[in-house]
Amino acid sequence: MNTYILVVCIYFLLVVIVSLYTKKMASRSSADYLIAGRNLGVIVCAVVVAAEWLGGMSTIGVSEQAFKTGSFQPILYNLSTAVGMIIIGFTVAKQYRERNLHTVSEMIQHLFGTKARNISAISFLLAYVVLAFVQLQTCASVIAPLFNIDWTLSVIISSVIITAYMYVGGMHALAITGMMHLVVMFVGLSIATLTGLIDVGGFSALTAKLHAVGVQNNPYNPFNVSLWYPINLLIGGVLGGMAGQASIQPIFAAKNPLTAKRAAILSGFIVAPFGVMVAILGLIGRTGDYINITDTFNAKTVLSTLLTNPEFISPIFGGLALAGILAAILSTVGPVNFAIVTIATKDIYHGLINPNADDDRIVVIARRLVILVNFVTIPLAIATKGGILDLAYISYAIRAIGAIVIFLGIYATKVITPRGTVMAFIGATVAVIFGMIAKSAGWFNIEATFLSVGVTLVLIILGKQIDNFIKRRNNK
Repeated sequence: MNTYILVVCIYFLLVVIVSLYTKKMASRSSADYLIAGRNLGVIVCAVVVAAEWLGGMSTIGVSEQAFKTGSFQPILYNLSTAVGMIIIGFTVAKQYRERNLHTVSEMIQHLFGTKARNISAISFLLAYVVLAFVQLQTCASVIAPLFNIDWTLSVIISSVIITAYMYVGGMHALAITGMMHLVVMFVGLSIATLTGLIDVGGFSALTAKLHAVGVQNNPYNPFNVSLWYPINLLIGGVLGGMAGQASIQPIFAAKNPLTAKRAAILSGFIVAPFGVMVAILGLIGRTGDYINITDTFNAKTVLSTLLTNPEFISPIFGGLALAGILAAILSTVGPVNFAIVTIATKDIYHGLINPNADDDRIVVIARRLVILVNFVTIPLAIATKGGILDLAYISYAIRAIGAIVIFLGIYATKVITPRGTVMAFIGATVAVIFGMIAKSAGWFNIEATFLSVGVTLVLIILGKQIDNFIKRRNNK
């Protein structure tokens, strides 16, 4: 067994052992399993929130996009999500926690009623299924070159690893392993980034190398490639975070509302700097000094290919960095898959199918859904093509609907009504899906976030006008 694989395997054996240890804490009730008994402190809660963001998109997705564009453009993903979490901390975090909720859709029910909750749950479930298979792809993009196996097998292995530690520990496992992942990912990738910069001769030398392979302008300017796509990243990141079940679920698990607020704010400062490191590594890969760039090279594998090259970094440090990347991916894909489980369990099974289910039954269903989610996401991860950030922003665009309606429902109640909320979720979700189809077919290309926000606002206003019309007619 080579050194890279040995280091990675030792780390993840430790992760599984820790997850098994948390099983006793996760088996007492659905609240223990789904939201860790609502007992997370500020540091742990902030780390779990940050770990959800510092995942496959912050590593594989950002490096892939940096490699393709030859710029710092994708770091806007990290910056925008960090801003989104800080906004949550100063606005809705306390409201989420004060209501003792399990899901974002439950919050929508508090504001707009049961019908709005049911419709939003379906939209959110779709959003997170998309995000789940994208995250599974990021994990497979590391496993495939590391073990020199084909894409399908790497997806299956990744799914087994993810399911194992989710199934046994629930939110406790995500909280404890999230702490481990955060330390490993920062140590491993910091070493790799410093090693790379020293090896290429610093930022000025890296710029010269990039210009030599055809990259134009200043690679460290995130707006040097285009304007609308970076704006899409910023808006999608901010709004997607504000109604993201996976990132907000740890806030539901905070021990009190003040803890929830502080944890959300702190998480933003953990998330913000991370994208710079992997973007630098993506740019180093683009120089071609350490990677044989061919027409068939898969940009998703740029990080793992770079870190398994002993000419770039020693196998021990490379293995540690790879463990850090996998840690980052698992720290996200676990909460993402768990968000699907929570939405399906609480909003759909308990909320719609079996409202009288007892607590033991809810836990059983949740555990079964952990496995079912992977059966759904595996074929999607194998078959679906496209850039990681581009695919993921379909999910963000749908979640942006929730961010807008919740914010208006708390702070501008005269503007929005239950009718407008339902119309917004149905209409904007359909618009995002249609926009994705239209982009693939070459009909037109409008960024998913712009479609989502525009249609949502129009339908909210239309819903209010319809309610006013009905009210005037009934008063005659």
